Amino acid sequence: MGFTVIIPAAGQGKRMGKKINKLFLEINDETIIRHTVSIFQNIKSCEQIFIAAHPDEVNMMAAHLKDFDKVAAVISGGKERQHSIYEVLKVIGNTDVVMVHDGARPLVSSESIEQVYKDTLVHEAVILAVQVKDTIKRVVDGVVEETYNRSTMWQVQTPQSFKRDVILNAYQLAEEDQFLGTDDASLVERAGYKVHVTNGDYNNIKITTNEDLVVADSIIERRGMKDV
Repeated sequence: MGFTVIIPAAGQGKRMGKKINKLFLEINDETIIRHTVSIFQNIKSCEQIFIAAHPDEVNMMAAHLKDFDKVAAVISGGKERQHSIYEVLKVIGNTDVVMVHDGARPLVSSESIEQVYKDTLVHEAVILAVQVKDTIKRVVDGVVEETYNRSTMWQVQTPQSFKRDVILNAYQLAEEDQFLGTDDASLVERAGYKVHVTNGDYNNIKITTNEDLVVADSIIERRGMKDV
């Protein structure tokens, strides 16, 4: 018994001023996508890894990850992230739990992944998240409309983890209704399931800007020093 992970990997580098998929950029002398895949490759309970890639990059991505034996397939994605994940869900076959993890989050810890998996076996739908540090306000046309209670605000990360039937049902319903959600959990919530939260790690950042590359390098360096 174990889990299958889907990794959306069609990231663009526009915000970073890059012309290539940002997942092919390097941190600590290795590409972002290889950092991400290697974490799941080394987790015993991870049975299979599926990559949802840009249609123009399927062959390149497959070649780049060919030495990871848990990578079962690189699938051509759709127009939206949600469409790409649904394409993979259609072909992964029988598995107990399905996780979805952003290819641009190469710093998630194996401990967090394993805890999310264990929690999913109990709760069916679980996401990693951390409580927000800052005050959150709703702003309309430059004017504050409301200040939220910070203690109830959580910053959602990945992986998001679900029993296979739960996420498949949620995606099928979204497809039928032509509903586009903000993340996988939003589809599962909409389908009537309760989504539970597992405490994440503030180091589990998503690489979006050039500044994030510097932060990621620093985190990896600190982790390396701890292992010495």
